[in-house]
Amino acid sequence: MTEPAHLQPAPTPGRASATDADRTAELTEMLGYLAACWDEERRLLARQLHDSLGSSMTALTMHLALLTQHIPAENLSMRDRSAQMKQLLANIIETNRRMQLELWNDKLEFLGLKAALAELVPAFGAANGVKARTSLPDEDSVYTRTQGVVLLRCAEEGLRNVAAHARATEVDVILDDDGDQVMLTVRDNGAGIPGDGSVLESTSCHGLRLLRERARFLGGTLELRAGDPAGTVLRMTLPKQAPTV
Repeated sequence: MTEPAHLQPAPTPGRASATDADRTAELTEMLGYLAACWDEERRLLARQLHDSLGSSMTALTMHLALLTQHIPAENLSMRDRSAQMKQLLANIIETNRRMQLELWNDKLEFLGLKAALAELVPAFGAANGVKARTSLPDEDSVYTRTQGVVLLRCAEEGLRNVAAHARATEVDVILDDDGDQVMLTVRDNGAGIPGDGSVLESTSCHGLRLLRERARFLGGTLELRAGDPAGTVLRMTLPKQAPTV
């Protein structure tokens, strides 16, 4: 017979702490798994956009060019219409290319993290009027796909926050690898953040909190702190021998 609740022994502090730790570990593992599934779905969708829509738009452009050759030179209205269609197709192709890049960076998969960062950071600087620099290792290192994706997501999230909140004029993205661990740092000279680390605990910073859990899932850490003397530093550190995912 089950004892009444008021007669049951209260859980000891040690047991409660162990239960909380186990629950936190389970949630971290689940978030890591869900994020990995989400990344794979994004990769597959980007590939479909490239193979299907991208190929079709390229073929239409070629067909339009052939048809344009048969329009008489004196038929200016048809030539104008053809030029408008060509520009419209070019816009669709560019939009499709940007959508693919937002979903999945093919350079990460085929050329590695260095190549992906080397493309991402200057493009961000040009689009946002910010002096954006990269510091990358001389040699390409070997990472799992999940490690590469999470490090690239850290760079993307850091740059998004720079554009949205920092009011910075300069930003540096630094990739360090000492053989035992890899460190991705996004550092700006902007408005900065509170020095107590409360930003990572804010319920409105979902992107940063998810990044932190993904780092934990891979055995690493995510740090957000005020820069010295100004600005903000976002740093993700992952061990090279991370859990198999």
